[in-house]
Amino acid sequence: MLPQLKTTVPGPESRRLLERQAAVESNARSYPRNLPIAVASASGCLVEDVDGNTFIDFLAGAGVLSLGHSHPELVEVAKRQLDTFVHGLDFPTPAKEEFVEAQLGMLPESMRDRMRIQFCGPTGANAVDAALKLCKTATGRGDVIAFSGAFHGSSTAALSMTGWVGQKESIGNVMPGVHFFPYSYCARCPLSLTPDSCETNCVALLESMLRDTHGGIPRPAAVVMELVQGEGGVIPARRDFVVRVRELTRELGIPLVVDEVQTGCGRTGTWFAFEQYGIEPDVVVASKALSGIGLPAAIILYDEKLDVWKPGAHSGTFRGNQMAFATGVAAIEIIRRDEILKNVLARADQLQAALGDLQKRHPQVYEVRGLGLMWGIELVDPATGRPAGELARAAQRHCLEHGLILEVGGRADGVLRLLPPLVVTEEVVAAAVDIIDGALTALSSTADTERGADVRA
Repeated sequence: MLPQLKTTVPGPESRRLLERQAAVESNARSYPRNLPIAVASASGCLVEDVDGNTFIDFLAGAGVLSLGHSHPELVEVAKRQLDTFVHGLDFPTPAKEEFVEAQLGMLPESMRDRMRIQFCGPTGANAVDAALKLCKTATGRGDVIAFSGAFHGSSTAALSMTGWVGQKESIGNVMPGVHFFPYSYCARCPLSLTPDSCETNCVALLESMLRDTHGGIPRPAAVVMELVQGEGGVIPARRDFVVRVRELTRELGIPLVVDEVQTGCGRTGTWFAFEQYGIEPDVVVASKALSGIGLPAAIILYDEKLDVWKPGAHSGTFRGNQMAFATGVAAIEIIRRDEILKNVLARADQLQAALGDLQKRHPQVYEVRGLGLMWGIELVDPATGRPAGELARAAQRHCLEHGLILEVGGRADGVLRLLPPLVVTEEVVAAAVDIIDGALTALSSTADTERGADVRA
């Protein structure tokens, strides 16, 4: 089943619920502003709104729904656990023990025996905060290195390491001691003349500053890094960049924290993205897709040498979500049984080829990039090469009106972001690409019409 549109978007019932939401909910609400639908139900890769319109979902709960909406086996597991035990704080339980063993078992073999697991509050941001507290406690140091373009969450500490300046402008006194360095965003590298001349100067700058006795930055408690920046515009790091950061942090005794909140749980084609870079971090942050079905859970996995904090040093009332533990174990079993990571790699090849074709045919497509099932299409003003948020928002709206849900991100919100469920099929990917192609074609036609009007004027 592919998209079916029965009304305009939003339809009358969606419009009514959106108006009610605007009247009673916080002004901080975000997704319905640019994706104006009210959801009635969802299954697999499809979402149905309250007006009976059906959409392909390439947002998937911001990457949470690795096995799609309401996977029937996970639903059954959740129901059974609901009848048994739901809220466990940090007491040991059979469901939790199975979850711990499953998560440790997904690490590279060389890491399994020396890693500890900490259950955090139910969000990725809380797990990022836990990683910071752990590293600061273990090292006795306070400063942190983060990267431009990063997004680590909206709590005060996580936000302080987020590169998106607009989110921080109205908030004074975010966590001090955070130092930002350039990320390997080669398409817009400020440190080399062209991407082809790049010698990973971004990491060379970090190396120089941390080794320099007069560099101005005390030895930090941690370096925190995404291997594919999601909110930053779907930017996979260069392998050389990642390897050199790992070598530097190991040499200087700085814990390396890899934020796998969005890239983890198979999103990039391996269970964790760091596996594709040939490194072993000191701390891994995971959340989003841990349960496979959208039930909240967040953890950090870390080298036992860092396990020096005291009992209660990081807690959270909802860190014992037994339903998430049960479905998380089942999700791993399904991913292995159905060879879903092979599907991720196959659909990644399909997307790379199809989106590359779009780039050749549409001048507003500046770059296509991604890893696994995490892709971005950066749109620009063809005349200036500047990020074109208005074009991206117009394309997003056109896609929605033709049956495809996707998000935007990156500089000026100029990147169309694709985060389909890992079970997405070849047919659904092809249909989604056709809708995106139609949106880009419509934008080009509109621009040509406007240019013609300007000439006649």
